[in-house]
Amino acid sequence: MATAIVLLKTDRRKVTDTAERILEIPSVSEVYSISGRHDLMVIIKCETVDMIEYVITDALLKVEGVLDSETMFAFRSYEKREAGRAVDVD
Repeated sequence: MATAIVLLKTDRRKVTDTAERILEIPSVSEVYSISGRHDLMVIIKCETVDMIEYVITDALLKVEGVLDSETMFAFRSYEKREAGRAVDVD
């Protein structure tokens, strides 16, 4: 599955409303309010990169309040694995 991380600059008066509208877009799995140069981070997961391109250009960038974007593609996912999940407590 292809994954994109999109950093957005938004109208700061509309950050929450913009985030809620973005969450309604199919293939958007997560939206985070973040600190720094950008206001929101959006995680998009699709079967192909072509589908991600469609989601970004035909939906995400048309959401009212989005002013600018920067898109990154994830190559590989690394997850923290818990060793010995079961804990014996006496």
